[in-house]
Amino acid sequence: MSQLDRRSFLKLSSATLIGVTMGGVSLNAVAQEAVKADDPMAVAMKYVAKSTTADQTCGNCMHYAKDAKGDTGGCAIFSGKLVAKEGWCAGWMKAA
Repeated sequence: MSQLDRRSFLKLSSATLIGVTMGGVSLNAVAQEAVKADDPMAVAMKYVAKSTTADQTCGNCMHYAKDAKGDTGGCAIFSGKLVAKEGWCAGWMKAA
């Protein structure tokens, strides 16, 4: 194995750090994609982005992420995707 000089080591380290960081950002962005109406799981669960029943929304469902901020959040049913806080699906259960 050849010896790396300091300059080569720093270049390699910087490139690796940038690659890992950008890869993590890309994975995070994919994991935070919104549920689409034509998604097979959304169709099966009858998901809608706007609930027709005022007291049954994703925002007050037990499956909705408790730490969600804004108009969307994570859901245990739609793993890795965001649902609308005002949405609804057939898996809705009142949060405790």
